[in-house]
Amino acid sequence: MTLEELLANAWVRGLVASVLVLTGILVVAAWATWVERRVAGRLQNRIGPNRVGWFGLLQPIADALKLLRKEVLVPDRADRGLFLLAPGLLLFFAMAAIAVVPWGPGLVAADLDIGLLWVLAMSGMMLVPTWIAGWSSNNKYSLVAGMRAAAQGISYEVPLLLSALVPVMLAGSFNLSDIAEAQARDGWYAIWPPGIGLAAFVIYFTTSLAEANRIPFDIPEAESELVAGVSTEYTGIAFGLFQMTEYIHTWLSSAVATLLFLGGWHGPFLGDSWWAGLIWMVLKTSVLFVSIMLLRWSLVRLRADQLMRFCWVWLVPISLGLVAATAIWIQVAQGGR
Repeated sequence: MTLEELLANAWVRGLVASVLVLTGILVVAAWATWVERRVAGRLQNRIGPNRVGWFGLLQPIADALKLLRKEVLVPDRADRGLFLLAPGLLLFFAMAAIAVVPWGPGLVAADLDIGLLWVLAMSGMMLVPTWIAGWSSNNKYSLVAGMRAAAQGISYEVPLLLSALVPVMLAGSFNLSDIAEAQARDGWYAIWPPGIGLAAFVIYFTTSLAEANRIPFDIPEAESELVAGVSTEYTGIAFGLFQMTEYIHTWLSSAVATLLFLGGWHGPFLGDSWWAGLIWMVLKTSVLFVSIMLLRWSLVRLRADQLMRFCWVWLVPISLGLVAATAIWIQVAQGGR
């Protein structure tokens, strides 16, 4: 059997795509730690990792080996089964969400018609292992962190979903590839449409920070109050999985924001080939990803009450107004299309 005949099988193509996506995302998550530490060092006037490898580029490998060699300890009165299940389950939901994200024309592991709903559902399910980790640790700080994470995640899911409805209504599809193609059809490679799209993008970007527990919305992991949040009692590679999942979730949020509001893999030049689409998609996602890092090391965190008030008093009403404005735009400017 030739390679072409083998790849003609849908199961084989799906398996190959899954392996490539899994490998690529794990590599990104590993070296994102190096990028963030260098960015933080630049903003705080310090060096950052620079000893292991060229400019510290091998530091992620050293960190991974260190975590793999450390023993995974379980507290005496913790629920052992749930305690060990939580990190792997958290990573599973993150990888399941990113499996439907297209990185170019045809470059997707699973091209679902309900791709956006799948991403939002899997991202929302990440609250379950987060809560499990906090509760099963039998640590009051972890428990409080789990409760805060659950309250924050459930609250910010509402404006996140409403802001994501704006491009869905304009494209008439939940398929992420269709949404990207609809923006190219209308000639938009940035914020789509102007005004409404900009406001929706800002809300989506803000709420995605809260979903990923990034500053200024990282109150479930506030060092001064909760030590290390739900991962306080975790050691070794179990602790490393929490950190890896945070970076994967942040990369996922940046990629979805690119597909919904920034034209996806389309750009003004380089042509329409798959490699050009991949370059544009990775470039746009990387810009958002680094922007999140810059925000983390530039802002202070909100209090828990300020965080919840900002969501329900401001973001939810504004996002509802954007959905209504989008419906009016479709009827007036696009003739109901």
